[in-house]
Amino acid sequence: MQQIEASLSVMLVRDIMTNPVQTILLDDFIFKAKQLFDRRRFHHVVVLERDRVFGVVSDRDILRVISPFVGKPMMERKQDLRTLKGRIHQIMSRGLITIGPNESVAEAARLMFRERVSCLPVVGQSGLLMGILTTRDIVSWVGGTSDTRLEPSGQAV
Repeated sequence: MQQIEASLSVMLVRDIMTNPVQTILLDDFIFKAKQLFDRRRFHHVVVLERDRVFGVVSDRDILRVISPFVGKPMMERKQDLRTLKGRIHQIMSRGLITIGPNESVAEAARLMFRERVSCLPVVGQSGLLMGILTTRDIVSWVGGTSDTRLEPSGQAV
């Protein structure tokens, strides 16, 4: 256990973050986010406006607001489809917590636990989105099941 903690302390966020990040705009329809989640295997979309991070939408946020009858032809009604016409800014998490790429993975894990979030947008000094760090990224790295092998420099092999 101490070996894992030591590794987490020296491993940087930029070494294990996911990049590129799926993004969506503040005024996009909820339908667009639902399509992203339906097509891809991820759980968070970062909300942007003018290249700045404004929030995060999770697949759970989408499930909370859309009608359970959407996509079920025998039960779907017009009012069910209207739930897809809401805007992303209406459902996104606004109390945004971010982290820098040069922070340790251990600090990121502590921050995620303390703030009860499952992802952290990774934002550079310029304020631009560089990646996203999720609990899955951390667990994959600790478990040695990352999709890519990394050199000490953080470059994928």
